[in-house]
Amino acid sequence: MALSSMTGFARSHGASGPYAFEWELKSVNAKGFDLRMRLPPGWDELELFAKKRAGEVLTRGTVYANLTVRRSNPLSVVRINEEVLASIVKVAGVLAGKIDAVAPSIDGLLGIKGVIEVVEPETNEDEDNAAKAAAGAAFDQALLDLIEMRQREGATLGQILSQRMDEMERLAKKAEAAPGRKAEAIKARLVEQIAALLEASDRFDADRLNQEALLIAAKADIREELDRIASHISQTREMIAKGGPIGRRLDFLAQEFNREVNTCCSKSNDLELTNTGLAMKNVVEQFREQVQNLE
Repeated sequence: MALSSMTGFARSHGASGPYAFEWELKSVNAKGFDLRMRLPPGWDELELFAKKRAGEVLTRGTVYANLTVRRSNPLSVVRINEEVLASIVKVAGVLAGKIDAVAPSIDGLLGIKGVIEVVEPETNEDEDNAAKAAAGAAFDQALLDLIEMRQREGATLGQILSQRMDEMERLAKKAEAAPGRKAEAIKARLVEQIAALLEASDRFDADRLNQEALLIAAKADIREELDRIASHISQTREMIAKGGPIGRRLDFLAQEFNREVNTCCSKSNDLELTNTGLAMKNVVEQFREQVQNLE
């Protein structure tokens, strides 16, 4: 199953009878899935259809869907309301005998509200239903194109994430081989720490010194953290290869990576190991940022 990004764009066109329409779909990152629609008046019934379709194939991302509809014919009809015009002319005749005024002009009469009416063409229910069905099919096509674009970007993200895992593996091996992890370096560090303890007080007994030495040795060892990092790398590669909506799980692994790398840095007793840990933190942050774009 392919990886999918949460970002994408698609457009589709269609026509049916006197109607021509266009869909535009735009998808952006989000924690969950949401479809937000803008439909022209009279086309609201498409909303339930579109949300059902999109919900079947998308799991994350906010999708903005905009439908534009144009009706080519028939044209609106302009007509004169004869009854209203006759009443106005009659009133004008009565007033003409009572006051000295200029007789009303034609454009003045036509400018009176109600004299001219614009009659919208009657709708045909069969044509409307056919157009809405065609618009639904066009939405399906736009949705497929959007998914295709998201998957293309998802494939690119998969390659980037695999590269980050290669870097993590290389740095983990470098940390494994760091001079500070060798037995001699740990022993020297223990000697230094114990000497500091003895200098601070001469009342430490042998058992206490032994406990402190064991504690320092445990703090200096990052074997457990490196093993968990290797496990996380393996899980990440497996999920990327399997594909599907894995964004949330990879985000969780990014947090786990960060936890283990922070522990490695806090345990470090060697400059090279510290620098390697900081480089790993940088890779983890890049990994986390890219994961935020995955479905």
